[in-house]
Amino acid sequence: MHCLATSELFAPVLVTLDRDMAARRVPGTLRLFGVRYMSGEWGSGAGKGGGSGGSVRDAGGSFGKMEAAQEEQYFRKLQAAQLSALHDHLDEEIKHHQKQINNHKDAIERHKKKISQLKDAGDK
Repeated sequence: MHCLATSELFAPVLVTLDRDMAARRVPGTLRLFGVRYMSGEWGSGAGKGGGSGGSVRDAGGSFGKMEAAQEEQYFRKLQAAQLSALHDHLDEEIKHHQKQINNHKDAIERHKKKISQLKDAGDK
C-alpha cells in the first residue's frame, strides 16, 4: 500500500517532467524544418530567405537581388555609423573620467597640504 501511495504521489510529477522534456525537444525539430525551407538567395523570389520582402523581392530576378544587396549595404553602413558613435561616446567618457581623476588628485594634494599646515600649527 505504501509503494502504491508513493507512486500515486509522484505520477503527476512524472507526467509534467515528460511534457516538459517533450516541449524542449519540439523547438529543435522546428528549427530543422526552418533551415530546410530557407534555402535560397535573398531577393530570388517569394518564400526565399525567411519570407516576403516586398513586391520587388517577391518578383525575384536581378531587381530583387539588387534590392537585397542594397538593404544589406544600408544596414552595414548603419551598423558602422552606430559603432563609430559608440566609439566617440566612449572616448568622451574616458576624457571626462580622466578630468575627474585629475580634479580628485588636486583635491587630495590640497587636503594633504592643509593637514601638514594644521600639524605644523599644532606643534608650535
